[in-house]
Amino acid sequence: MSHDDHHGVMIPAPGPEFVAHEVAHHFSTPVQEFQAGKLGFWLFLATEILLFGGLFAAYFYFHEVFPETFRVGGQQLDWRLGALNTSVLLLSSWTMAMGVRSAQTSQKSKTMIYLVLTVLGALGFMVIKFIEYSAKNEHGLIVFSELFSGYDEVTGQVAWFKDYHGVMKDVAHGHMFFAIYLTMTAIHGLHVIIGAIAIIYVLYGTSKGRYHAGYYLPVDLAGLYWHLVDLIWIFLFPLLYLVP
Repeated sequence: MSHDDHHGVMIPAPGPEFVAHEVAHHFSTPVQEFQAGKLGFWLFLATEILLFGGLFAAYFYFHEVFPETFRVGGQQLDWRLGALNTSVLLLSSWTMAMGVRSAQTSQKSKTMIYLVLTVLGALGFMVIKFIEYSAKNEHGLIVFSELFSGYDEVTGQVAWFKDYHGVMKDVAHGHMFFAIYLTMTAIHGLHVIIGAIAIIYVLYGTSKGRYHAGYYLPVDLAGLYWHLVDLIWIFLFPLLYLVP
């Protein structure tokens, strides 16, 4: 490492395919920059856990109040699609971990390959989720065109819950399970999209040679975010698809 009076601390590139990293001016050393970045990101992840913690609390509360509604509602979900999505996310979590490891060892090509595979995993997850949502829309359990329409005066239910085949007619507040299901999976899906965008950003930086053994913090942070997305789904899958 060298100290330049004009540019601050520089982390040299390990080879011609990489570029040197300039430590941010408000940090004295690369280690300080890395540790501050990791700490700040862990604090951010803590707020994400608080967000989903509130959703899980709502799930457990309404599951206790309307157990039969959740039992019948859960039967309307295809656990095979949920299991497939779980497998996709677990595999993408591995490719993300390998991408971080490749960046740590200055293997540019491998890093890019693993990051691309992770983004493809995110795409696959969302495609499967789209198929699942389409089925719910087709059966009137979640009519997306009526999602923000309020209550239906005729049925006394929320407008987006039509239940064309009457699968929930014998339980109280039949829409409740699907309200919880949609809220939790949609917010999680949004996080999948955000995570994919972050990984694409890191992928671009990798293609420019910005990340290597001397500096790989953005890759590491994108990996942490993606692992959290994966971990949250590990809880969502059994609670929504198996427990009810």
